[in-house]
Amino acid sequence: MNSATSRRSFLQAAGASAATFTILKAGSARTYAANETLNIASIGAGGQAASDIQNVASQNIVALCDVDQDRAAGMFKKFPKAKQFKDYRVMLQEMASQIDAVIVGTPDHHHFHASMAAIRHRKHVYCEKPLTHSVWEARELTLAARKAGVATQMGNQAQATEQTRIVQEFVMDNAIGQIHEAHIWTDRPSRGLFDEYWPQGVSRPTDEPAVPGTLAWDLWLGPAPERPYHSAYLPAKWRGWWDFGTGALGDIACHYFDPVFRALKLSAPTTVEASSTRVNTETYPVGSMITFHFPARGDMAPVKLVWYDGGLRPPRPAAIKQGDVMGTNGLLLVGDDDAVLMSDWNSWKMYPEERATQYGTPPKRLARSVGHHQEWIDACKGGPAAGSNFDWAGPMTETILLGNVALRSQLREDLTKTKLEWDAAKLAFSNHDAAKSFLRREYRKGWNVEG
Repeated sequence: MNSATSRRSFLQAAGASAATFTILKAGSARTYAANETLNIASIGAGGQAASDIQNVASQNIVALCDVDQDRAAGMFKKFPKAKQFKDYRVMLQEMASQIDAVIVGTPDHHHFHASMAAIRHRKHVYCEKPLTHSVWEARELTLAARKAGVATQMGNQAQATEQTRIVQEFVMDNAIGQIHEAHIWTDRPSRGLFDEYWPQGVSRPTDEPAVPGTLAWDLWLGPAPERPYHSAYLPAKWRGWWDFGTGALGDIACHYFDPVFRALKLSAPTTVEASSTRVNTETYPVGSMITFHFPARGDMAPVKLVWYDGGLRPPRPAAIKQGDVMGTNGLLLVGDDDAVLMSDWNSWKMYPEERATQYGTPPKRLARSVGHHQEWIDACKGGPAAGSNFDWAGPMTETILLGNVALRSQLREDLTKTKLEWDAAKLAFSNHDAAKSFLRREYRKGWNVEG
């Protein structure tokens, strides 16, 4: 367990009043032979991080870091030889020579800082989705990982599934002709009609309960602005708060955007616009609709991609048979002559049914995944890049998080008059200077990033 002394020493070494990160010189992380065992540390040990840890348990788990001792208790017990920490900066400082690779399974607002800290220690990184909390962070993290030569993977596990490959193969085989529109939807933050995964469209609580003795609240806040502890934020409820999460878009879009981006060869959009239910400066709206426009790519037609959350769904295409369910999460591709491909996590259907019967299934053209986590392990050991390495995941994350910029209540009145025009090369909006401030965020003192 980290001590006050070790933390003090680290902060002093990092620079008096503020623990900052420093820039690496050019160089690459060491790779490992296929028969070697990686020494892996995890930043986060409860929730999704626990699942990630168990998925790499074939390797050597040498350190576990979590600010919530209750949430981490299961993994602490399962891996009793792993050193325990609360502050990942301390962990990386003290164990740099003993760690080969790092899992980042924290709330979204820590993704950039934890991943960048690991990269600047030249450690391979697996980071949960979305890759970062802001657009600027996604660009910076992508560049840093590339410069350091580390093996990376974002935790959009659906990219490794059979279903994702089948969707791509339909498009590759021109099964429904040119794709003109893509529609992606989720019920989150709702869970059906009468429950919710986490709250959105709410205001900040006004009471100030005591911080649980097992929680290091200041470390949980990390780079986010100072505020009192409240159970409204954790566990898992942080997704709906602007300061901590990235809403339903950040939670689900990385899974469903992935096959669309791959199959349609998308990169950055040219425009982004959004509408939503009531939104405030504390939490994301209960429901939103965000439209991205992408230009033509070679002989591929321009594409309109529309995201829906909070239980909103796209209009039902006429080709979809009455009685067929458009579920709570899904993907819809619209091609020539109103042909449609609909997919969810586990199944697909093509419409009209006569076209589907005549076509059948696409030929297998894509290699199948060895498993999402195994891809990363193999990459760390010198194998091919993982399917959602940061060179892939970073640009996709940028696009996804642009949608959250378009949802900002501070821009709402302006964005009723115009849509945001995006210049990816300049990382800027060409028609709205005020929106620029939402591409990155201010960090709390002690969490500044140099370089």
